[in-house]
Amino acid sequence: MLQKFQNHLLDRFKFLSNKKLLLATSGGIDSMVMLHLLEKLDYKIGIAHCNFQLRGVESFEDQKFIQDYADANGIPVYITQFDTKAFAADYKLSTQVAARKLRYNWFYELLETEQYDYIVTAHHADDNLETFLINLSRGTGLDGLTGIPEQNENVVRPLLAFTQHDLEEYARLNAIKWREDSSNASDKYVRNKIRHHLVPLLKELNPNFLLSFHKTQSYLQEAQDMVDDAAIMIYQQVAVQEDENISFDLKKLMKLPNYKSYLYQWLNEFGFTAWNDIYDLVESQSGKFVLSANYRLLKDRESLILSPLDFSNEKQEYFINQDQKEVNIPLNISFSVATDISIASNTTIFVDSDKLEYPLVLRRWNEGDQFQPLGMNGKSKKISKFFKDEKLSLLEKENTWLLCSNNTIVWIIGLRQDERFKIDNTTKNILKIQLD
Repeated sequence: MLQKFQNHLLDRFKFLSNKKLLLATSGGIDSMVMLHLLEKLDYKIGIAHCNFQLRGVESFEDQKFIQDYADANGIPVYITQFDTKAFAADYKLSTQVAARKLRYNWFYELLETEQYDYIVTAHHADDNLETFLINLSRGTGLDGLTGIPEQNENVVRPLLAFTQHDLEEYARLNAIKWREDSSNASDKYVRNKIRHHLVPLLKELNPNFLLSFHKTQSYLQEAQDMVDDAAIMIYQQVAVQEDENISFDLKKLMKLPNYKSYLYQWLNEFGFTAWNDIYDLVESQSGKFVLSANYRLLKDRESLILSPLDFSNEKQEYFINQDQKEVNIPLNISFSVATDISIASNTTIFVDSDKLEYPLVLRRWNEGDQFQPLGMNGKSKKISKFFKDEKLSLLEKENTWLLCSNNTIVWIIGLRQDERFKIDNTTKNILKIQLD
């Protein structure tokens, strides 16, 4: 197997040569075989071991086993302990999901702090089959059937081409010691039920089942690649990206016979799961939206607009003192004394500075806010009505800021000045305010 593994690395993972590799090592047979193989091939390696404290004394015995192995073989080792159950309870996660989050967050920290290039895990062909069956049982698209990727950013899985039997045979021939995880014998977890009952039956029906499965996944991956190519081509026709927002043209989208499939391909990576709600959004009225953990998909007239959620405090206010010449947060605005009035615009206004009360305040608009639009002879107007008349989109409304003096609106920034602060024949001091 050593020669086959070396050839596999040269064929599929040549980029790992001369790189520092952080091996995720539990102490089980899979990770100990991976460790032994990469040692034999003289790769630059370090060991990362997580003690999840889920199996009492056994977890600490695993930790000691790894520490002793690293010391005996002169390999850098990094060990950490997690209160996995407490973390899972705090964040309302399953134990397995909690362990995965803790593990990979720590691995990525080690990549940065210890200057490793890649995380290497010991997932093998049987793991891939189990993942396929789990996804199939829960319902999934093509992406859930293509299996565990060989590489996902800085995580590589060079053992996916090898079976559990291959690893066990290599361990036996090389007298490799490992720790047996007692939880692997339990049918408490779905993966273990599949491993203990379903996979043996499939292998009994077809002794070459893993080889056949590998071919099937190759075909599925080719189909997924075709879907990805089509999604990219249609995306270029339907979507427009501006800053962090992506707008999908619904008129163009609805002409597609499989528009739901395209929406899934485009939005899946943003963490959305409520697909029926997303598909219904196409026919909904403006203002309806669907949320993922970090994004919002908004129906706005003839568009669907994808934008990142703003977790900052929308009630936050920014104060501007009289001696300030500029501000840079949340907008770039400059203040300067003017001796004459040049042409005002949406981005430049001139006000009577003696009418201002400091500190000025920059804030978001609120429902119920009113102002007196310049040129309307002192008539008040609700900002919401002004937005409607200006035909602002929902996103434009959300991104609008106000400049205020003692709770009185001076300027709807970038849109309209207030009448009450305009220059008149009694003005002695003129202040130019410019949005840069």
